[in-house]
Amino acid sequence: MGLKKLSFSVMCADIRRWSTKRLIGFTLIELILALAILGILASVAIPLYAGYIEQARNEAAMADIRGISSVLTTFFADNTFYPDSLAQVGYATYLDPWGNPYQYLNIQTAKNKGHMRKDRFLVPINSDFDLYSMGKDGKSVPPLTAKDSRDDIIRANDGAYIGPASGF
Repeated sequence: MGLKKLSFSVMCADIRRWSTKRLIGFTLIELILALAILGILASVAIPLYAGYIEQARNEAAMADIRGISSVLTTFFADNTFYPDSLAQVGYATYLDPWGNPYQYLNIQTAKNKGHMRKDRFLVPINSDFDLYSMGKDGKSVPPLTAKDSRDDIIRANDGAYIGPASGF
């Protein structure tokens, strides 16, 4: 009986030694499980990252509009009129974070008042000039309630509000 016990323990030790040498890598199930976990983490992280990038672009557009608005106000203080285009103040080729040019309309000299930005009551949102980014979709129409204008970054109330059109 003692002999059988000894030989069984020697045999188990041989199997353990053989199995540790043989099983150094990962099994297919372990690899699939690791890939599944990475996939789940990526499916959570990518939308969060995309939302962060979009928020950063909105903030950059708002900062640009504040800066351009300040330049336009300084131009008015020096000349007693607003420029007819952004080219007169050096911003003709300046692009928003989505790669589109900023839109400007001098309300005092505008021939077509229909292009003025309007709130939900179709009342113009500015009395001096309109300055805005067309947002992510690159489309815009004068009423802020239109689908194409909801993502625009606007200047409203003569500069008192600068932010998304959907928040105005």
